[in-house]
Amino acid sequence: MNKVLIIPIILFFYCVQTAQAQDRTPLDTRVNLLLGLNQPVFADGFNIEGNFFYKRLAFDYSHGVSLDFSGITVSGELAEQQLKVHMPYTTGFGVGYRFNHWFNLRLEPKWHRFEISYDSDVPLEMEEEIVSYNTFSLGIGAYVNWRPFARKAGAINGIMVAPSIRYWPRVSSSLADNEFTYDNRLTGQTETHEAMQAGINNTPFIFNVSIGYSLPIKK
Repeated sequence: MNKVLIIPIILFFYCVQTAQAQDRTPLDTRVNLLLGLNQPVFADGFNIEGNFFYKRLAFDYSHGVSLDFSGITVSGELAEQQLKVHMPYTTGFGVGYRFNHWFNLRLEPKWHRFEISYDSDVPLEMEEEIVSYNTFSLGIGAYVNWRPFARKAGAINGIMVAPSIRYWPRVSSSLADNEFTYDNRLTGQTETHEAMQAGINNTPFIFNVSIGYSLPIKK
């Protein structure tokens, strides 16, 4: 089995096993609806996420739409080859463990679509797509669910802020050998584009803050 696949799985179950010795205070059942802040601020897109918490179990589905990266938001190979990235979607679900009312860890399979083209600063006739492909990642995410008005009565009680740190390494892609070789019209050289990681600066790491609303489900 791919080592990239094994590491997050082992880490996830190690953390869950360790948590068994922690406080077993009953937790309420809740549904959250959240919107990511990083996506509209840094990528001109948006992300919506839904959570369901039942006892110690955590379930989620998230979907990002129309994310764009160019100019100062790309570096390394992308900047050297003068490329920009459009992600029509990044989607997937998560299943995890709730340690307490404010912290949970999830194992997350995700699917991503990448469309690579020359940077927008080049002449219009050179903005054609170079390559498009899909990737699959499997990783873990650590989430904090903070309700700043949890002690208040009324509608503001459910307002939620949810910082997160995620590690989503690429497991596979639809590119042969996870790369694409082409003749770059800007550099005048034969270049190789490697299938991208889904995270910040073409890494597996993602840091985000989401805001939204949380509702308790009464028994």
